[in-house]
Amino acid sequence: METLILVIHVLVALAIVGLVLLQHGKGADVGAAFGSGASGSLFGASGSANFLSRTTAVLAAVFFLTSMGLTYYSGQKTEPKGVMGPEPAPARKTLPDQIPPTAPAGQAAPAPAPAADPGSKAQDVPK
Repeated sequence: METLILVIHVLVALAIVGLVLLQHGKGADVGAAFGSGASGSLFGASGSANFLSRTTAVLAAVFFLTSMGLTYYSGQKTEPKGVMGPEPAPARKTLPDQIPPTAPAGQAAPAPAPAADPGSKAQDVPK
């Protein structure tokens, strides 16, 4: 759906540019847009100015609506998109008992605690 709205948005923008370039200022002769006498037979004496300005206004409204639609769809995306792909998973935190002991500068690190005897009664925990 977003792609369809984007295509319509671009086409409407190009049409608006074309229509604005076709229109003349207030002081210009309206018939000069289609040749010397062609505007009298196609749109009427002042019909081309009204037709072009109304068409431009309608296309401007469509351009505004497609802009709002594209804004809505861009706000609905939840997955982050980066240049290099999806973001990596955060690093796993270590628990305090997994951190190796460190010694202050100039002192030797303390020796690791001796492992408990597998046969000792302290290791037997009722289940």
